[in-house]
Amino acid sequence: MKKIEAIIKPFKLDDVKEALSEVGISGITVLEAKGFGRQKGHTELYRGAEYVVDFVPKVKLEVVVEDGQTERAVEAIKTAAHTGRIGDGKIFVSSIEEAIRIRTGEIGIDAV
Repeated sequence: MKKIEAIIKPFKLDDVKEALSEVGISGITVLEAKGFGRQKGHTELYRGAEYVVDFVPKVKLEVVVEDGQTERAVEAIKTAAHTGRIGDGKIFVSSIEEAIRIRTGEIGIDAV
């Protein structure tokens, strides 16, 4: 099993969710996040005063999939989240040793 974590722009969430659904991924976890990468935030003007917004709002998705679904899921996220502008986000893939469904006690991919 693989865990795919994606940090994307918030307005791309529906597109990514739909793209994952089309490739057969049914369960995702979504978290609101703030951070910055190369863009280092930006400057805004409020009531005549300039201030720096260090942390840019983002959305973090987490999906656990079978090894065979990893490539399709990553491609779906990459395509749906792409705008071509700075700050499109990142995708991280890591191995999951075990998964357990608390309600039924199912183990492994059955628990996902």
